[in-house]
Amino acid sequence: SFSLFFSRSLAIGHQYSSLGTQPILCGSIPGLVPKQLRFCRNYVEIMPSVAEGVKIGIQECQHQFRGRRWNCTTVNDSLAIFGPVLDKATRESAFVHAIASAGVAFAVTRSCAEGSATICGCDTRHKGSPGEGWKWGGCSEDVEFGSMVSREFADARENRPDARSAMNRHNNEAGRTSIIELMHLKCKCHGLSGSCEVKTCWWSQPDFRVIGDYLKDKYDSASEMVVEKHRESRGWVETLRPKYNFFKAPTEKDLVYYENSPNFCEPNPETGSFGTRDRICNVTSHGIDGCDLLCCGRGHNTRTEKRKEKCHCIFHWCCYVRCQECIRVYDVHTCK
Repeated sequence: SFSLFFSRSLAIGHQYSSLGTQPILCGSIPGLVPKQLRFCRNYVEIMPSVAEGVKIGIQECQHQFRGRRWNCTTVNDSLAIFGPVLDKATRESAFVHAIASAGVAFAVTRSCAEGSATICGCDTRHKGSPGEGWKWGGCSEDVEFGSMVSREFADARENRPDARSAMNRHNNEAGRTSIIELMHLKCKCHGLSGSCEVKTCWWSQPDFRVIGDYLKDKYDSASEMVVEKHRESRGWVETLRPKYNFFKAPTEKDLVYYENSPNFCEPNPETGSFGTRDRICNVTSHGIDGCDLLCCGRGHNTRTEKRKEKCHCIFHWCCYVRCQECIRVYDVHTCK
């Protein structure tokens, strides 16, 4: 699982730049399996990007789940950064693996395009011939290389013949596939006084928020699976098949899970639920972020809060804005 690497990469991400020799650097990361250790030593240059990718994956998870009962909370004093939440094969686990794998692929791809590593660079395998009025130029981002790094590193732990490894591998790949799906052409105009006689274009990744939104939709429509056991020459092997035959089978772009999520309403150390007491809720919303659903029917408290804000702003020619400072009173609603 990604869990151990989550916490370690965040904790030691800043050390990557200061540690000089390869064996010390890679050997100082606890919890790496031998394949990851070898990978780290071969690709030590891009390990800061791997750590950065995990970080942006967690930040995006917290943005996407900010108004839900489980809000992607991280635990500071634990090796497993999400606590026991990822122990179960739920759709939350599916999303975390997908967004983290996508984060690693995204960050590595971008740092290669920016020229911060010597072992990678721009993608020269242009897909398709240029259209009318434009030609290939700039630096196309090499998402194939970024995905390879994510696959080699993230999937190194998922080599057991059990259902959970199969699920993690599938969701890791779905995260990486999302970037390839969302790549788009970016173009720049060339010509006299800004005319667009000729454009140069290159392949670019979208903003990571676009990937987060896409994978959140996949979370909402994740496919429930069941575990099947069968004998092979190497022993018992577990595979996954769709639980419901009348739904279309999941593709490589879809997220899969096979255990139901806890309701996350009450604190429970076993499931990693923090409960929703004292969470801020939206009193006007009928959705999951509304006080009825987020507070699990327990009701909510309301308090007033004073905040300083800029107001009565006037634009002065040329070129600055002058504002006054106002104190505004807001109602804040929190779950009981």
